[in-house]
Amino acid sequence: MTFGEQPAYLRVASDLRQKIVDGSLPPHTRLPSQARIREEYGVSDTVALEARKVLMAEGLVEGRSGSGTYVRERLVPRRIARSGYRLAAGATPFRQEQAEEGARGTWESSSEQDEASVDIALRLGVKEGDRVMRTRYVFRDAGETVMLSTSFEPLAVTGRTPVMLPEEGPLGGCGVVERMAAIDLVVDNVVEEVGARPGLAEELMSLGGVPGHVVLVISRTYYASGRAVETADIVVPADRYRIAYHLPVK
Repeated sequence: MTFGEQPAYLRVASDLRQKIVDGSLPPHTRLPSQARIREEYGVSDTVALEARKVLMAEGLVEGRSGSGTYVRERLVPRRIARSGYRLAAGATPFRQEQAEEGARGTWESSSEQDEASVDIALRLGVKEGDRVMRTRYVFRDAGETVMLSTSFEPLAVTGRTPVMLPEEGPLGGCGVVERMAAIDLVVDNVVEEVGARPGLAEELMSLGGVPGHVVLVISRTYYASGRAVETADIVVPADRYRIAYHLPVK
């Protein structure tokens, strides 16, 4: 192989990818078998297998047990809006963040006390092992799981208050800003970091992905006068969603 030349498996994957993109291999069509790829492209079984693995890692094809590998339907990515947390009356944070008109989000949650890990302690500005309230969320739209989130709040802030449980009590489900205001803490700043990584097996099972699919992770922390009052990791499938920020210019 000369300098700059692609490995054979990438050349095969590139050609198959182009056929998927231009419609020569439409959604739900079975991908050529390993033997067919080997014969058509004049490559080894190993090269054919690696090319198929590339397409699977890119989310273009999926394996079906006992049936073969098929082209996945290419969905138009939807937008998840991030726009400064100015809530309209009666709106929930999740509802506000859905960009499409007519979306009707629902969610399930469960909360339990936990000890802050090294990472969570650093984000909250507490000591490792300090008590926190951990809440796991599964968000759905029209029955489809669209987002996962795990939040942590320091019990040194919320413990023994009416807002100790984020989804229960008089302000259950109202969001961090309103809940903290109820205990005289004014949330005045929020920091979000967006990254990407391979989805964990349990995440992909919930989100309808396959092993190797990439997820976007929004690591968000709310602050009140410099003190972190909540931090969360929000996970969405990278192939189905785009994070859109609308930031006011002051």
